[in-house]
Amino acid sequence: MALGAGVVWSLGALVARLADHADAWQYLLWRSLAILVVIEILARIQHGALGSAVRFGIRRAYTSGPTMVAASACLAAASIGFIFALKNTTAANAAFLASLAPLLAAVLARAVLGERINGVTVVAVGIALCGLAFMVNGDLGVGNMNGNLAAVATAFGFAGYAVCVRSNPAADWSPALPGSSSMTIPLVAIVCIARGTTFFPPPADIGLATLHGGGIIVIGMLTFNAATRHLPAAASIVFAQTETVFVPLWIYLWFAERPRNTTLIGGAIILGAVVGKALIDTRMSKSATASPVVATRPGGGA
Repeated sequence: MALGAGVVWSLGALVARLADHADAWQYLLWRSLAILVVIEILARIQHGALGSAVRFGIRRAYTSGPTMVAASACLAAASIGFIFALKNTTAANAAFLASLAPLLAAVLARAVLGERINGVTVVAVGIALCGLAFMVNGDLGVGNMNGNLAAVATAFGFAGYAVCVRSNPAADWSPALPGSSSMTIPLVAIVCIARGTTFFPPPADIGLATLHGGGIIVIGMLTFNAATRHLPAAASIVFAQTETVFVPLWIYLWFAERPRNTTLIGGAIILGAVVGKALIDTRMSKSATASPVVATRPGGGA
């Protein structure tokens, strides 16, 4: 299920690219609306009509304390960053740079929660930074830097969410997803108005954004959350990297967009650092620096 969740999430990048007449802001508007509607439908099926867990979930996102609000905001930032990255750089860059999240989470956990960083994490972060430098250096002068920066911002967003979850692993963090969507909708609406852009791109693009939010994200999230009940944290992180691998594959097969050699090499370095750390953490078993068991890529990632 964890492997399958990553593959499902990876389809979001393909769907976002297919919606080529909608800009990032229009796409995010309809994707976020779809997330809220589908979660509402699922809540009604599970809990009954007036016990709507979406309204309840949104309310809890804002009334469960500042950490829940921060978690929602981090997911919103990650979602916005990932879609903007897909629209402004190669899919491979967006996926590989966003996959830095587990390593950034370890660094942020040290700064915010005071968690100890062991030697494995230090080495993994150093290796990943080398991969990042390799990728970015290869893109200098080709007009992808805004998209690359958005992808890095995505990684920070997911890392921030993971740190929030790590601050209280026993808590129910499910309201963060509808909370993030409720934050994204007014923000992107304001951007559309400021840019003089309509809320209504072509119907086909609205349908694709709706499929991404209401189908791909929700199905992937439910599947991954179910899987994590039976997997250790580090193993979940490894299996979820199928998203990172499949995003550039789908885009290559559909659009014949071949990643630059520097992207493939740098991305392989980053992915190797993430997976290598997770595997070593698994061998070390109950290490205090193991990555949290949370769906840190609910946006597609994001």
